[in-house]
Amino acid sequence: MRPLQPLQSLPSLKLKLSIVIVAAVWITAVATIVAVRWLGLPSIVGAGAGITLALACAHLLARGTTKPLREMAAAASAMARGEHGRQVAVTSNDEVGELARAFNRMTQELAETDRLRRDLVANVSHELRTPLGALQAVLENVVDGVSEPDPETLRTMLAQTRRLGRLVTQLLDLSRLEAGEQPFDIRPFAIEGVMQSAAREARLHAPDDIVFSIDAPPELRVEGDCERIHQVVVNLVENAVRYSPRPGHVALRATGADGNVVLEVDDEGPGIAEADLERVFERFYRGDGRERVAEGTGQSGQSDRRGGAGLGLAIARWIVDLHGGTIRAERREPHGTHMVVTLPRAKP
Repeated sequence: MRPLQPLQSLPSLKLKLSIVIVAAVWITAVATIVAVRWLGLPSIVGAGAGITLALACAHLLARGTTKPLREMAAAASAMARGEHGRQVAVTSNDEVGELARAFNRMTQELAETDRLRRDLVANVSHELRTPLGALQAVLENVVDGVSEPDPETLRTMLAQTRRLGRLVTQLLDLSRLEAGEQPFDIRPFAIEGVMQSAAREARLHAPDDIVFSIDAPPELRVEGDCERIHQVVVNLVENAVRYSPRPGHVALRATGADGNVVLEVDDEGPGIAEADLERVFERFYRGDGRERVAEGTGQSGQSDRRGGAGLGLAIARWIVDLHGGTIRAERREPHGTHMVVTLPRAKP
């Protein structure tokens, strides 16, 4: 029961308390007059009865006013025991109601953070277990004499070791970026050199029939951390190579527009499903939109290869956001993916 329910539309708790005080004074006065004049009681007895009745009414009114606060205290105690997601009723528009709304937002964010933490532990455990299991199987075969430590076996072990190293590096980068502990060395640099370097690195591991093209004015310069932007471009190019058909073409372009530099990376793969265009930037998210054969190509390309850990694009978004830029994924027609990064342009 909330005796102040008719007053909940009032925007101020101070106004409500003022009404309660005035009501208590009137109740005391009326009760005293009734007790003295109508019931014939002594003045002191009448005053005492009036005060008692006023205190009882004030207590009842105050209990209704503070009930949301008690609910928040109980919910906070439950959250301290690990029961996340508790909500409290919002029944007023005053300061207590605003506090209740803020409390509910906080509990929702804590519940989402706890879910992300559980998902992170589960995903990291899965991603670490896969290469570790492969390494263990190969090493057991070598130790038991089932297979010889030939170059092919050693290459397989090295590939799994590199995969573990990439995952650990990505996790460290993501942790530092989220904590704001990653220092940036902001200075002007030419985006063409970064694109050329990223393409050279990708060629080292790409099939010979993957063709790269780069179109960027030499004078086009970005204001940012060259090493971190290079990390973004490398990730986009590696993704494009991974999902390109064979033979395939990966195109890199950079243009200046409205005080920004627009960097684009295109591939000819199966593309990303419409529902996954935004979610691909979430940590550990890997939709199935790129796992199908590109319709109309008649070639499976590299889309049957196992993808990354689902951290590269999440890290890329963090880096771009911290530079004050944007990154998005678009579908190409009839097939393929168009990645667009916008970064601040260096002043001439």
